[in-house]
Amino acid sequence: MGALETVIGQDSVFQGTIRTKNSIRIDGRLEGEIAEANGVIIGEKGQVQGDVNARIVILGGKVTGNITASHSLEVLPKAQLYGDIHSALLTIGESATFEGNCVMSTEKNKVIEMDMETVTKRR
Repeated sequence: MGALETVIGQDSVFQGTIRTKNSIRIDGRLEGEIAEANGVIIGEKGQVQGDVNARIVILGGKVTGNITASHSLEVLPKAQLYGDIHSALLTIGESATFEGNCVMSTEKNKVIEMDMETVTKRR
């Protein structure tokens, strides 16, 4: 998951967008988004109101927003997720709450839609 570079403590509230090449742990509250990160850990008391985009996400608290995990997403028991998921690997623990849609695919398996006019003109 890489080096843990940023921690938002249990009694802290952060508003805005976070970008990091390393990992972040949220035990407090984030009102905004994590635009890119190598790893994101949301502790049992952690709350995120916004989208999360990272390579690896471990959710132990609550997220109200969409999660995109290019490698894996683990939703721990008792965690709450209200939003859509896009991940290659997904684990949801017993008694976790998930309300939303889920797409499981890797970037390599992504379907590419082509404009038929462009294809026809090239022939």
